[in-house]
Amino acid sequence: MAASLDLVGLTKRFGHGHPAAVDNIDLSVASGEFFSLLGPSGCGKTTTLRLVAGFEEPTAGQILLDGADVSNLPPHKRNVNTVFQSYALFPFLTAFDNVAFGLKHSRVTKAELKKRVNDALALVDMASFTSRRPAQLSGGQQQRVALARALVLNPAVLLLDEPLGALDAKLRRSLKVELKALQERVGITFIYVTHDQEEALTMSDRLAVMHTGRIAQIGTPREVYEEPADSYVADFLGAANLLKIFISERSGDSAATLTLGAVALKTSNAVPAEPGATAEAVIRPERIRVEAHGSSGPNRVPALVERVVYLGAATQVILRLATGESLQAVVANDEPVLAGLTAGDPVHAHLPADALRVLASAPVPAAVDTEAHAAAATTAAPLAS
Repeated sequence: MAASLDLVGLTKRFGHGHPAAVDNIDLSVASGEFFSLLGPSGCGKTTTLRLVAGFEEPTAGQILLDGADVSNLPPHKRNVNTVFQSYALFPFLTAFDNVAFGLKHSRVTKAELKKRVNDALALVDMASFTSRRPAQLSGGQQQRVALARALVLNPAVLLLDEPLGALDAKLRRSLKVELKALQERVGITFIYVTHDQEEALTMSDRLAVMHTGRIAQIGTPREVYEEPADSYVADFLGAANLLKIFISERSGDSAATLTLGAVALKTSNAVPAEPGATAEAVIRPERIRVEAHGSSGPNRVPALVERVVYLGAATQVILRLATGESLQAVVANDEPVLAGLTAGDPVHAHLPADALRVLASAPVPAAVDTEAHAAAATTAAPLAS
């Protein structure tokens, strides 16, 4: 049965006087939710996962599973299990015996053990590979065995530490779809750590973007992508055009006039700053319309084409504004404006008011505790039991 997870004021420091690797995190994950922790290396996402697993002890705060405080319990007494990036399979054991390893220390009959192991391997489409050792399996197959080994113990929460990171890009794309479908079938709470924005956006019910040990924003993939809380989230999650603008006028809470160089722009989104302030605005490349030079209407900015890059499903157009700033637009290949478009051509870029969003300032990063992170990285991860 799936469990809810609550982190209350969770903090972890690797040594006295060092900055916190995890800094006073408050987080609630619902039972049966697929929740991702997303961020760059050193942001605290893996340390958070290790705290939940019991591999690290918190400096302060609580870890609650279905409301019960497990902060001081050892890993084997928490109803959680972990899938590591390295998979940590025993090379001398078959797929069946790798999956059965944890059950052999439980009070189950041989018949029940065999049934549960075979069911777990069938769940991940590995029923025909039970007698193979890890060296005889592909990377994707090894990942499936590691998943089966974690699932066979019926954990309430499954922790996944970049489990697709060692696979090639094509295999990652196919397996992330399967992983989300698997989570929906088994109904277990998944906590998924990744630095890959595409993985987090496509699989998660909700996600948290982390920054220097803190949570910068929590929301659904659509909320975080389309309504980033600050410039850090906007820049990290997906491709983003960040523009230095001046706030000329506000019209209530949900509209404003912005100045970009000599051009006035309208936004229909809330503005977290007062008139007279400078700020950053974001617009996603797919929301920019490239139009013929001289096109009229509001929110049109003159620009020169710097580069045209064919992407297969679309075309990327790099633009240079009169202010010196660069914009990237992603244009559908059937757009007439692309016909004959080459570097040096003058155009107008349409920045729709509903796509232009003024951002709050990102927090100043704390000093990175590189010594502590290096020490943590060299610590061997315990095997999932």
